[in-house]
Amino acid sequence: MTLKLYGIPNCDTVKKARAWLTANGHSYEFHDFKKLPVNEAQLRDWQQQIGWEKIFKKTGRSWNELSPDTKSSLIDAESALILMQQNCNFIKRPVLEKIGKILVTGFKEIDYQLLNL
Repeated sequence: MTLKLYGIPNCDTVKKARAWLTANGHSYEFHDFKKLPVNEAQLRDWQQQIGWEKIFKKTGRSWNELSPDTKSSLIDAESALILMQQNCNFIKRPVLEKIGKILVTGFKEIDYQLLNL
């Protein structure tokens, strides 16, 4: 199995990605952030591949509940890494990988179609 999907099972976007992969006959391994956090090395690799701005999720309740000081302290990959390690809700989801390379974050059907999996 070469595809790996990272996310949280009850996230609607993750549910859509999983349903699309299954409906289109793609087998994948699912990595549940809540049960098995993404380690620092993995997060650093992702940041190196596509930049911290595309991995860090600045929407939703977790972001809205942050203090203005904490939000303003998010200035680079290191500050993003700290927040993502403290709370996996700050990792954009899902993350779809193939043999360790990020193919796409989030879910838009057209993006998945264009991947030619």
